Amino acid sequence: MENYIKTEKITASRRGKLKTKRLAGIRKNWDLYLLLIPVILYFLIFHYWPMYGVQIAFKDYIGTKGIWGSPWVGFRHFQRFFRSYHFWPLIRNTLTLSLYYLAIGFPIPILLALMMNEVKNKTFKKTIQTITYAPHFLSTVVLVGMFTVMLSPKYGLINQMREVFGYEKIYFMGDTKWFKWIYVWSGVWQHAGWNSIIYMAALAGIDVQLYEAAIVDGASKWQRIWNVTVPGILPTAIVLLILNVGQIMSVGFEKVFLMQNDLNLPASDIISTYVYRTGLLGAQYSFSAAIGLFNSIINFILIITINQISKKISETSLW
Repeated sequence: MENYIKTEKITASRRGKLKTKRLAGIRKNWDLYLLLIPVILYFLIFHYWPMYGVQIAFKDYIGTKGIWGSPWVGFRHFQRFFRSYHFWPLIRNTLTLSLYYLAIGFPIPILLALMMNEVKNKTFKKTIQTITYAPHFLSTVVLVGMFTVMLSPKYGLINQMREVFGYEKIYFMGDTKWFKWIYVWSGVWQHAGWNSIIYMAALAGIDVQLYEAAIVDGASKWQRIWNVTVPGILPTAIVLLILNVGQIMSVGFEKVFLMQNDLNLPASDIISTYVYRTGLLGAQYSFSAAIGLFNSIINFILIITINQISKKISETSLW
């Protein structure tokens, strides 16, 4: 009993010292902690406070009665969505676009960064970087407008070239077979250069002595890339992969909506565009809120799962 009491006193003393040390650290760096206040307020106001409205997914929201006055309906809106004939086409289109973009758009920035890292001519390297970074600064509206004009069946450059070589013209933007290709590859063209920046930063942090040791050991260029460069950026790539997997169900609304038309709707109708039609255009606020909440829960489950898998396999994770 006496040993137990002594142990508790020692533990309490350690906790007190640790707390005192933390408070002393806060007092010493109070100006740095002060800088956190705008960030904390931003997340509280724009990310946490709006969660108050999530409850309308479980209510039959009536504008005149407000959120609190609207009657509870439980999981009725979720059941309606799950039983709807739109459910599986929306899930299929959303997952297809996300997984296709992840499979193509994730490795290309890594390959681009690895190639630029091997370029020794600084002028050529900066030129390539500028060319690949530039499309990122185009707005989504401008990007879609460019591809709509280029792929136009009447005046588009691609179809004009096809006609010259004796091929028939194709209405790319109205063909369901081409929609996913255009969406994914236009996104890769726009963002690959910009996304490679973080990998370039990771490559710059690799110790030069590792390369020198590999050269001394007689390693070829490919062996240096595989055994030094790739392991050096692997933790960064894993973290970004986790973040990307956590957004699989959140395909960007703007670009899909701008590319969408009646002809490609079977391939382009995703969860976010369906929520727009039912929520804003159809004024079914509770139903659209339920769909959005379902989408967020799936993303949350995915990011938790992939983070735990990555933690066990590679010992790299977000937390």
